[in-house]
Amino acid sequence: MHTRFSAQQLAQPALAEAERVIKSCVRHGFCPQTCPTYVLLGDENDSPRGRIDLMRAMLERGGAPDAKTVAHIDRCLSCLSCETTCAARVEYRSLIDCGRAYIETHFRRPLAERLLRAAIVAVLTYPRRLRVALELARIARPFAGLLPGRLAQMLALLPATTRDGRSREHGHFEGVRRHRVALLAGCVQQVMGAQVNDATLRVLRRHGCEVVVVGGEECCGALSLHMGRETEALTRARGLLANLMHEINGAGLDAIVINISGCGTTLKDYAHLFAGDARVRDDAAQAAALVRDVSEWLVKLGLQANGTVPALPIAYHDACSLQHGQRVTAAPRQLLRQAGFDVREIPERHFCCGSAGTYNLLQPVLATQLGERKARAAAASGAVAVAAGNLGCMVQIGHHSALPLVHTIELLDWASGGPQPAALAGLDLARYPARAAVPKPVAAGVEEEINFWIYAG
Repeated sequence: MHTRFSAQQLAQPALAEAERVIKSCVRHGFCPQTCPTYVLLGDENDSPRGRIDLMRAMLERGGAPDAKTVAHIDRCLSCLSCETTCAARVEYRSLIDCGRAYIETHFRRPLAERLLRAAIVAVLTYPRRLRVALELARIARPFAGLLPGRLAQMLALLPATTRDGRSREHGHFEGVRRHRVALLAGCVQQVMGAQVNDATLRVLRRHGCEVVVVGGEECCGALSLHMGRETEALTRARGLLANLMHEINGAGLDAIVINISGCGTTLKDYAHLFAGDARVRDDAAQAAALVRDVSEWLVKLGLQANGTVPALPIAYHDACSLQHGQRVTAAPRQLLRQAGFDVREIPERHFCCGSAGTYNLLQPVLATQLGERKARAAAASGAVAVAAGNLGCMVQIGHHSALPLVHTIELLDWASGGPQPAALAGLDLARYPARAAVPKPVAAGVEEEINFWIYAG
């Protein structure tokens, strides 16, 4: 794709990188067919290559972007399905982040929109505030029908109950100490999905890992970054990075384990995010190199399954941040099969569920369509439950599906000696006797090549 940036513009690192990404797009035409918003709306401007052209024009022109351009860019989920599909390997993620940061700086949104966006960041990225907000939301829940659409949608997505985010799991690694790892607590997860962190701690310790939990009130910056609040995102990320480096330079870390795939994608990208900051550039690269999704790390450790869990038909949902952002698809399936579960594939597995960080709060109409579509696809698999590696996906799909939602690590915890996930309490387990079969896993690289041709076709 041709560009017309001036020499003065290209002196700015952000615009120079944007131009490089834009020029790498050769418009093969694979990406629109796997872009959720293009499939739903049929508008070229709501496809990846359409948005690339819009961002090119916006950045070249400078000044305030028009409202139509902003609307098309706002509709992007950042699911990165286009990156998995693209034969030219266009780095769309860095361009969309640049475009959003530009909009945040140069475009004045309506007051209601500004307040909503500010409130989302001010509440969701601070666990103490989120707990208070959830308590207030429960009081307001009976009146949800009287509230505006977006507020009603937010109430509907909130859990009925929460618990103190502090882990109930105490104690040290079991058996011989093999590794020392950090576990990211997660802003929202420690409030709305603390059971996921508990299960992760049990599994890691059971497999000989000494675990230090980091990020109690610190955010990785993902949510702010995806809303275009780049300066704020980097400030928050520096705080988390400082904590991680304290552990790395102290007793040392063998891995930074993430059970929230959206956060994992951002942390793995720290070297890129801080490339222009000489003060922390080396630290960011060192920390990013240690980041592993919990499924990646368990494959390395070798899952110690006890072979006693029922062979439940489990539909595995690929969180976009995991399959497209991190290209991790084989590891979760391999582990679930080794544990003895009957793993079912969800039709249109490359398609986003509509969670996408805060997308279901900012774009509720499109998010609802995607959530309902994913729920129908999951039901078509014949599974009795859905597993995912990201809390946001669990909340979004659970809102639209009658099937129980569990995190992958909850199932692996159960299969290696932990408790049955609470979400599965209503299932008739006697119908699915345990089995010991462990299929030979598909190599991750081979699976990604298969995925490419599936998506391209």
